[in-house]
Amino acid sequence: MERARQLVSEYLGSALLALTVVGSGIAAQKLSPHNTGLQLLENSVVTAAGLYVLINVFGPLSGAHFNPVVSFADVMLGKNSLARALSYCPVQVAGCISGSLVANILFGLPVAELSTHQRCSGPHFVSEVIATAGLVMVIFVLARNGSHQRTASSVACYIGAAYFFTSSTSFANPAIVVGRMFSNSFAGIAPSSAPGFVLAEVIGGLLGVALVSFLYPREVTNV
Repeated sequence: MERARQLVSEYLGSALLALTVVGSGIAAQKLSPHNTGLQLLENSVVTAAGLYVLINVFGPLSGAHFNPVVSFADVMLGKNSLARALSYCPVQVAGCISGSLVANILFGLPVAELSTHQRCSGPHFVSEVIATAGLVMVIFVLARNGSHQRTASSVACYIGAAYFFTSSTSFANPAIVVGRMFSNSFAGIAPSSAPGFVLAEVIGGLLGVALVSFLYPREVTNV
């Protein structure tokens, strides 16, 4: 029963995350049709706020990963079992797809429409490496230095900021990449761009794990 609660938590959290990202992107596009900067600001603020709430709600149940990179980084850093990470991954992807489809429905768009938003370039690739490495560092440095209570606010602030300091708008999550393929909106990503994003995120996750291991080889309670 405990594993079932964890899986449902990861599914719901991932679905609500995708709904937040895609839904706010569609709303921003409708509300500010001629101002891309304002669209991005609206999308980033809503995403950061949503992340803060979702991590606080689902963190005690499943750890609030919502992200295969985070789940497998947890395995590599010795806090998660491989079996648990493998069970999380499909529900995270399914949740993100579901959230994107619901966002489409809420705004009267086709339920499932593949995105045509091309995002594949060298700067995008490097941005996703850095964004994902930074996300892993934020989560696991706080875990290792005993600052778990700051995770929700720190992750929310980091992702909100990374929308603007990366050219990719900081997906930093293979599951959300897959989910965002199914909405041809401001927040979407073309399927042809998705493999490059996922590869960059895997590399970023490995880099983040290496940096966390170097900076905090052991957990500490006082810094």
